[in-house]
Amino acid sequence: QVQLVESGGGLVQAGGSLRLSCAASGSIFSGNVMGWYRQAPGKQREFIATIASSGSTNYADSVKGRFTISRDNAKNTVYLQMNSLKPEDTAVYYCKYVRGYPAYWGQGTQVTVSS
Repeated sequence: QVQLVESGGGLVQAGGSLRLSCAASGSIFSGNVMGWYRQAPGKQREFIATIASSGSTNYADSVKGRFTISRDNAKNTVYLQMNSLKPEDTAVYYCKYVRGYPAYWGQGTQVTVSS
């Protein structure tokens, strides 16, 4: 079992920044991939970014150049630095841990960007 706890969400004006954190605990093994996804009201959950334990990253086109994913393997924590936020970034942001099956999700943290 893996537990994920997100933090760092909140209300920010357009153009502002937020930093999300996701702390993982439980049966954490090397070779995992952690990532961030988001879900806006009435929409499907969408991929934002992933980072492997090696440090390799992938980003959705919608956030490239604005968001940066990073991780601290010693702390089993992944971060999402979000800059130049837009109202369309408003969503619940979820952390995901993958190493084989099943995948694990956090409970989500709300990010609201006002215009």
